[in-house]
Amino acid sequence: MMNFLVKTIANAGALAVAVWLLDKITLTGDSTGKEIGTLLLVALLFGLVNFLVKPLVKLLSLPLLILTLGLFTLVVNALMLLLTSWLADQLDLSFHVEGFWTAVLGGLIISVVSWALNVVLPDGD
Repeated sequence: MMNFLVKTIANAGALAVAVWLLDKITLTGDSTGKEIGTLLLVALLFGLVNFLVKPLVKLLSLPLLILTLGLFTLVVNALMLLLTSWLADQLDLSFHVEGFWTAVLGGLIISVVSWALNVVLPDGD
């Protein structure tokens, strides 16, 4: 359970950095508390998408992953971020990613920051 909490906090931090760095990834709220709550919900949603959908997409795109020596992972990460944005819109969460190339850059930022935070934050095991 602690590992899940640490990963969710790392995802929320990585999403916050992406929102801060990229103008076309938006997170709005009436107050700071609502923005943090929305960010945590989006982080949970992003984690759920990465847990359920991403392995299937990577399996189906395995030939492209092999052909591009893994660089197609950037496209898969972008698609997961766009799917999270779409699901957040369906759930009336104020998180939006505008455009594919913004999602590619956002996915790259989220991957790097999430990795760095997972190194720094304690492991729940």
